[in-house]
Amino acid sequence: MKEWTKQDIHEAIEKKESAIIYFYTPLCGTCQVAGRMLDVIEDMTGKTIYQADLNYLPDIAELFKIESVPCLLLLNRGCVSKKIYAFRSIPYLLEILKEYS
Repeated sequence: MKEWTKQDIHEAIEKKESAIIYFYTPLCGTCQVAGRMLDVIEDMTGKTIYQADLNYLPDIAELFKIESVPCLLLLNRGCVSKKIYAFRSIPYLLEILKEYS
């Protein structure tokens, strides 16, 4: 996964792009498991998933109303279309991302 900065996120919003962004914190054990799941999904699907350390993005957390980590945020044309907090399983995430082109 490619690390995204605040500038990258704001550019995606301004350009009305679609993106899959994984918000995490490095010391979160659940985030580490979720990150490994997303690495597998990225390898399986070829979809690009961006990651961002929420410790350095408090204004982004407020903008998107992120309640906890890990959080998978789906941007569709610069707008939030879905937020996922419970990563459950790889098949579960694949099903969600299948709907997201």
